[in-house]
Amino acid sequence: MHIDYPFHVGASGRTAGTDDDDYLRDLVEQVLFTAPGERVNRPTFGSGILRLVFEPGGAEVATATQFLVQAALQQWLADLIEVQAVQVESRDSTLTVVVRYRPHAAAEARTAVFRRPV
Repeated sequence: MHIDYPFHVGASGRTAGTDDDDYLRDLVEQVLFTAPGERVNRPTFGSGILRLVFEPGGAEVATATQFLVQAALQQWLADLIEVQAVQVESRDSTLTVVVRYRPHAAAEARTAVFRRPV
């Protein structure tokens, strides 16, 4: 059992917990949407993807963003998951990131979709 993200109190009045699959998805989300420098004890943690939304659009920026996200996920979560594919799209003030990954403890891949208003 793991602590759920974002932190909240469950129906029992205790800290909410989550299973292994949701925990890994939560970790991916934290890496994606944490800006480097945001965490005091881990200043290089995160991907910095939200700052790229303000860059000029185009295929080059989209490709660079996908590589940035994949590199950050591999750096921080390589001991837990194998990143298979990343797709990033910014449309109408919404950032959508699709990550396909396989947990090392599982045989099949998972796909997680994250959307954030920017």
